Amino acid sequence: MTGLLSSSNFQWVLTSAVLLGMAAGMVGTMANLRKQGLMSDAISHAALPGVILAFLISGEKQLPVLITGAAISGLIAAFFIQSIKRTTRIKEDAAMGIILSVFFGGGIMLLSIANRVGGGSQSGLDRFIFGQAASMVRMDAYIMGALAVVVMLLIFVSFKEWKVVLFDPRHAKMMGIPVRLYSSLYTLLLVLVIVIGIQAVGVILMAAMLIIPAISSRYWTHSLFTVFVLSAVFGGVSGGIGTLISSSGSNLPTGPFIVVTSSLIFLLSLFFGTKKGLLFRGEKLHANRRYLKQGGDHK
Repeated sequence: MTGLLSSSNFQWVLTSAVLLGMAAGMVGTMANLRKQGLMSDAISHAALPGVILAFLISGEKQLPVLITGAAISGLIAAFFIQSIKRTTRIKEDAAMGIILSVFFGGGIMLLSIANRVGGGSQSGLDRFIFGQAASMVRMDAYIMGALAVVVMLLIFVSFKEWKVVLFDPRHAKMMGIPVRLYSSLYTLLLVLVIVIGIQAVGVILMAAMLIIPAISSRYWTHSLFTVFVLSAVFGGVSGGIGTLISSSGSNLPTGPFIVVTSSLIFLLSLFFGTKKGLLFRGEKLHANRRYLKQGGDHK
């Protein structure tokens, strides 16, 4: 473990995983506020065929090429979801389920084709299903970390506008805020944080990295800004610990360890959260009952 921590390549991978977790937590908070948790799941699964097609066309496993393919595939999936919702009677959650299944099924089919025609050069593509941070090189870590920082900056710089758009789009439109532009930017940020994370976390569990930290933070505060900060902290801690554990052994997928760590943080928040935790709510309920009882005795 000491030798692993002293490796400069691993240090960059660990740093980028922490930054990815922070960005995912913040974007996940936005998805949670828009009640689109399933959207992140649909887009993450829809990114798989883009990764495989990018490899089949280019013949290379360079991260910029693969995430470009994933981004295009994710954006197409988001467009189809919105189009189905807008032009048919199918509800949004059903549309997400349809797109998720079709794209992921197509991705698995393309992966089987790549395994037959790749001639060995396709080795490692299956790691995009569950993620493998240890397989990343320093340049991959640079790209992932830099894009994660860009995502966080885009949220913080326009936080006041985001706050209005997320809670009341009509009021935001009356204030002169370009709601359509921010909605498109939200979709772009969601796709971006997913595609930069699928190599480390995997397409199956990337949604958990977005959703769980955002939900956990709601148990600790009622302040929206603090929710974003805590989501980033919880996501960063989960990404760091999950990457550290998976990199300590051979062939250990990163995604499951990140999800388990994030789930433990959620359980702690569920029970000990200072605003909505079960213990806090139980104490508050007990205090109210005691107050009412004292009032009745006084009468």
